[in-house]
Formats: sequence, structure tokens, C-alpha cells
Amino acid sequence: MRLLYQIYFRYWDRELDGIPKLPDRDAMSAGEWNAFVGGKGERLAAKLLWRSGRKVLYRNFKPKGGGEVDIVYRDGEILVFAEVKTRSRGEFGEPARAVDRGKRKLIIRGANAWLRELNHPELLFRFDIIEVLLQAGSPPQLRVSEGAFTTPQVGLGM
Repeated sequence: MRLLYQIYFRYWDRELDGIPKLPDRDAMSAGEWNAFVGGKGERLAAKLLWRSGRKVLYRNFKPKGGGEVDIVYRDGEILVFAEVKTRSRGEFGEPARAVDRGKRKLIIRGANAWLRELNHPELLFRFDIIEVLLQAGSPPQLRVSEGAFTTPQVGLGM
């Protein structure tokens, strides 16, 4: 069984090092393209976290009361709520710049819901942004910005 897992994860992990196969952008609608690029970026970010020894707990957390968190993971003893921003062209600047005040508020609301589910435990947490750049002909570029932003007040009550 262990050998089966090793073979699976070797194949699963290979996507980080290879050159991504991107479909023809003109053959897709803008919404389809954005969904493809966003999904690919989140998958690559989860693989990067796994490769670096972090434990992904949940992807695409969307609680009923609103909010959203792309990836919830553990970095040692720290609980991390991460936003993944993926771009296929460098024309729009760094992907992290797209995480504006409104987006941060949604992430914080999602983190608050997650912590409520855990009955507000006493634990350390932070907010990261994972940037993914996918360009045809080159391996994906990923960067994790740890502690990219904080809550605007003490606690998460927004």
C-alpha cells in the first residue's frame, strides 16, 4: 500500500516542476478561462504546501454566513487561512495586489466562521497570500507571502 501512495504522489507532485499545458484562451469564454486558471492555481498551491511539509485541511471553504477561504492549512502549530491569486500574464502586476480590502474582509469572515466551528480555540493563526504565475513555455512560479495581512481590529469580529 505504501508503494502505491509513493507512486501516486510522485505523479501528483510532478505538475509543479513541469511546464503547464494551457488551453487556447480564445476558444474559451472569459468565465471559463478564469475558472480554469483559478482552479489550476489553487491545485498547484496545495501541492506546493504539501511538498513543503504543510498540512492542507480544506480547500474552497465557503460558510453559510458568507466569506470564503481558498486554502486552510497548518504550518506547524499555526493555522493559516490563505488566498490564492493566479495570473497567466504579468500585465496586471503582482497577483497579491488584487487582494483588496473587500477581499480581505471576505477571507476574515471565512476565518471567523472556521474558528467558530472550532469553538474559538486558543491558537495562533495568520493570513497568507499565495501567488501563482502560469505562463506558456515555462514552469509555474509560486510565492507564499506569510502574514500578508492582519485583521483590522483585535479578534476577528467583523
